[in-house]
Parts: sequence; structure tokens; C-alpha cells
Amino acid sequence: MSDTKNIQIGKNVIQIEAQAVSAIADRINQQFENAVNTVLDCKGRLIVLGVGKSGLISQKIASTMASTGTPAHFVHPGDAFHGDLGMITKEDVVLMISNSGETHELVQIIPAIRKKEVPIIGMVGKEGSSLYNDVDIILDTSVEKEACTLDLAPTASTTATLAMGDALAVALFESRGFNAQDFAELHPGGSLGKKLLLTLDQLVHTGDDIPFVNKGTSVKDALLTISDKGLGVTGVLDSEDKLVGIITDGDIRRGLEKGDNNIFNQTAEFLMSKDPISTTSDTLAIAALEIMEEHNITSLFVFSSPGLSKPDGIVHIHDICLLYTSPSPRDRG
Repeated sequence: MSDTKNIQIGKNVIQIEAQAVSAIADRINQQFENAVNTVLDCKGRLIVLGVGKSGLISQKIASTMASTGTPAHFVHPGDAFHGDLGMITKEDVVLMISNSGETHELVQIIPAIRKKEVPIIGMVGKEGSSLYNDVDIILDTSVEKEACTLDLAPTASTTATLAMGDALAVALFESRGFNAQDFAELHPGGSLGKKLLLTLDQLVHTGDDIPFVNKGTSVKDALLTISDKGLGVTGVLDSEDKLVGIITDGDIRRGLEKGDNNIFNQTAEFLMSKDPISTTSDTLAIAALEIMEEHNITSLFVFSSPGLSKPDGIVHIHDICLLYTSPSPRDRG
């Protein structure tokens, strides 16, 4: 069955916009590096200005920046002419966005901004335009054509500009070392915020659900404990109830694959990995997931207090991953 006219139009729009975004990837150059470093060196905020559709994109970019660790806000150039220029300080960096590069309100306000001696970055779609020539750092967001069949309505150009804004925001938060915990602190509301702010004390298995064996326990009995608790691991305790090691079902399997038929007669101390990775119960769930991924492990022993020698909790990677496919414990009735 052949595509209808509307389906074909839709596909063409997506293809044109995808090509526009792909094309600006080739313009991520030293100017982009300069833009990142300029914002990183800024002691104030990133002030984003734009008009019309570019104004809407400016608001989104400012919002993305603010939510990923770069203090930013949007100022409408028209309002800046009538007092809001005072929202820009000498500690700030200005980002101007214009596809034509001739947006009247932006071009006219540059001299007033220059008096504040702040750097001006421009996301501009027309080489040689007034803004292109007047800003300090240029991020070229030009497109070959708009996705609109009349080549008039801002479509591919706004998508390309939005992508450039995202590229700048991500480069900035990577440079700042912005992590999941930082993100959680800036997103306290809604389902996302609840999941990101969830700590391990709300997820851990406790009491008899924690798998433990002693150093002298046979590997056979350790395997039975692993199977019984269903977490794929068991902690190993010394005579003073201190956690000194960990055995995983993978450890036992690898021993069998090596042809060690005597493995089940060995003690847990023989097979265990010493000094297992652990954390505290106030650790954010998303941070615990990062620890597991970094160390390529599936479980973490959890201490409610750093002074304890025996963990009073354990969390499995599936306990955390389920947060993103089901309601968080806070949301369950």
C-alpha cells in the first residue's frame, strides 16, 4: 500500500529536519569550545534572548541550562528596552538567538549590552548578518531549507537551534561534573523527582532477607543461601560478625567451568572476594545504580550507619531498575 500524501509530507518533514541537525554537527568547532569555556568561566548567569519562534526556543534552552547546573534565564529583548536590561549584570554571559541574524530588537539592544562589557554568544542562521558580525562567539545554526513546503515557517531552523542548545547544555554539565544527585536536587517535584530523590533506606532488603554465611561455611551451603535469598550473592562474615567478603553465583559457576569438582567442599573464605563494595542507606538510588554500573556488580550491601561492621541491608540492581517501570514506593498505597 502506497503512502498517502499526508504520510509522505510527514516523512519529508522529519527527513529534512534530521538532515538539518546532522549538518550542524559538522559545525561543532573551536567556536563551540569557546562558548562552553566562556559560560564555565561566568560568575553570573547565562542570559538568553530571542524573539518570536526563536524566543520560544530561547526559553527552552534557558530552562534546560537551569535544570542541568548552568544558572540561566530568559529575557525578552522588547522588555529589556523597557527596564529588564537591569536583569543583566557584568558577571553574566549573553546568548542571542536569531535565524535571520537581523532581528530588530536584538540588533538594537547590542550597544546597551556592550556597555556592560559582557561576552555575547550568538546562535545565528545567516552568515554575514548583523548579529553574525556583532557577537563575540558564533554558533552557526543555518539550515539549507525549512521543512515547510513554502520554505517560510520556522521548522528545520528551530529544530537545529534547539539541538545546538542541547549540545551546549550537555557539554556544560559534563564539564561541571554534574551528576544524578545534582539532577535530583533540581527536580524535587513530580514522579521523576520522587524517583530521583529516593534513597536506599526505602528500597533495601533487611533482616532475614539479607544473605549471610560465615567464613567457615562450605561453598555448597553458601550456594543454598544464595538460592534461598534470591539475590545472586551472599555476604561472608568473620567470627566478629564483620563483613569481610562476598560470593556470587557467578563465582561458583566460574569455578565449576574451570573443572574444580572439589569446589563445593571448599569454605566460603576460599572462594570469596574480599572487601565488597558497600554504601550507606542515605545514598540516592540513582547514585547506587551508578556505583553498580561502575564496578560491574548487581548488588550492594548497605549500612544504616558508617560505624557498623555488619550491613543491615542489601539492594539489588533490579530493585532500582524497577523504579523506572513501576510506581515508586512513595506512590504505592
